[in-house]
Amino acid sequence: MSEGTMHRPAQRDMGVPPTPYRQWGRDQHDQGVRGGRWPGRPGARLRRLLVCAAAVPAVLVAAGCSSDSGSGSGGDAKQQAQKQQTAGAQPSKSASTDAVRPAAYTTLPKPCAVLSGKTLGDLVPKGAKSGKQGASDDTGTRSSCSWSSLQNNGVKGSQFRWLNVSLLRFESDAARGDGDKLAQEYFGRQVRDAQSVEGAKNTASQPVSGVGDQATAVRYDLKKKEGAFKQETVVVRAENVVITLDYNGAGLAGEKTPDADDLAKAAEKAVKEAVASVAAANRGAGAGSSPAQGASGSASPSKSASPSKGASASPSKKASPSASASKKS
Repeated sequence: MSEGTMHRPAQRDMGVPPTPYRQWGRDQHDQGVRGGRWPGRPGARLRRLLVCAAAVPAVLVAAGCSSDSGSGSGGDAKQQAQKQQTAGAQPSKSASTDAVRPAAYTTLPKPCAVLSGKTLGDLVPKGAKSGKQGASDDTGTRSSCSWSSLQNNGVKGSQFRWLNVSLLRFESDAARGDGDKLAQEYFGRQVRDAQSVEGAKNTASQPVSGVGDQATAVRYDLKKKEGAFKQETVVVRAENVVITLDYNGAGLAGEKTPDADDLAKAAEKAVKEAVASVAAANRGAGAGSSPAQGASGSASPSKSASPSKGASASPSKKASPSASASKKS
């Protein structure tokens, strides 16, 4: 409503009365003067009162319009300027939040091909070609492979070896964070799991240098009904991929127990080779693409956080060779 429109009701209600009322006022004035009831000039005073009464709402209306106009065009402009200044001083959450970095590795190598034939011949001499791939619905995100070897030495007994390599890749996700940070968390859990195996004795841990971004070796002794086992677990994080290598051995039927240091050296050599295989599988593969091996790199982060069945077996179960050793001994 415009200022002129708001003034019209005030003039209509509170302004000078219409002609009949004005005429009646003059008659009353004349009668009053004649009758001696209104001394002086009551007609002029009445007109002054009516004019003042009409001016009051006009002032109020003008003040109201001035207030509205200030909160309208001028007020809106001022508020908009204040918002812009605030927005400039305090950036939005989306602008201040660091974007997640793309994951360095977008796929995994075939798990049973991460180690060379020579390395497998050294670690599992009688089982280099017996690699068994673990179950996984997405080998580009998680995979595993295991080998077992039983070397029969006649009356001296047998030497048993068991090897397992598990790989788990984490993708970067806006809700969960960078892939390498998610891998760091999983790396810590894997190390703690290896350090807390039920029934383990003489547990010891030490960092491993010269491989990946983080690497820890955990060793312990485990007594089983088949014999005394020496276990070596090496956990490595390379960017957004975690590799867990389990290697154990035992002397069965009177054969001597393998040396723990020899197992450790062999395990560390093998895990370095596995890390190199991960890097080789990702050479030339862009983010979100899959190399010729056919491994998928598009698994969801929630799946990435859950290892495959082969990767999630506990070390205590891995150390038990009853299934394979009893058949071949």
